[in-house]
Amino acid sequence: MDDRRLLERRDGDLAGEVKRIAQEFLQGFEAVERIDRPAISVFGSARVHEDHSAYVAARETGRRLAEAGFAVVTGGGPGVMEAANRGAREGGGLSVGFNIELPHEQNSNPYIDLGLTFAHFYVRKTMFVKAAEGFVIFPGGFGTLDELFESLTLIQTGKVLHFPVVLFDTDYWAPMMAWIRDRLLADAMISPEDLELLSVTDSVDEAVARIVVCYDLRCAHMPAEPEKADAQ
Repeated sequence: MDDRRLLERRDGDLAGEVKRIAQEFLQGFEAVERIDRPAISVFGSARVHEDHSAYVAARETGRRLAEAGFAVVTGGGPGVMEAANRGAREGGGLSVGFNIELPHEQNSNPYIDLGLTFAHFYVRKTMFVKAAEGFVIFPGGFGTLDELFESLTLIQTGKVLHFPVVLFDTDYWAPMMAWIRDRLLADAMISPEDLELLSVTDSVDEAVARIVVCYDLRCAHMPAEPEKADAQ
């Protein structure tokens, strides 16, 4: 694996490795440019099946986002990723999957219209942010938490414009939210306004509405593009 080889070895063709990483970034940016509408990145466990409540909700969320005019971007694999891509296709939208090479092969799900498989996690994660006007995050494990806290860090530090981060399933996220309030905030490790970077819901309607409202407000404050002069 490229990531493991790069992070573990102490010598070798570093210049060549940097070139390969740069090429993958270029391929990723080119893929994002092919997304012809605003997009939302959806995250969650690869381990849930079709009858799981997270799968059902993610599928409906993908469909509703597509109907609202958004592309849906996922990690391209099974579980919640498959559900959101499936819903996006059912809603007549653009379904995007950014997969990753893993030791145990993670096959792309069959509901992807635009797909790309990455060798490096950090390149892939950049594309999730680059493409997205917001994140919707369903129950998941380490990978899901990685995407969640990276997005919060980027927003908190002003590295990206503030976009909505919506957590789905109140019961699942309640212990984490309590820890954030009772430890991080109470110990002044974060500021009170940092809590506002997150919202939690059990409603697909509410999740999609928060995305739409935030996107509409951002667009309303974007400067108009200058008019092009008539060709002479």
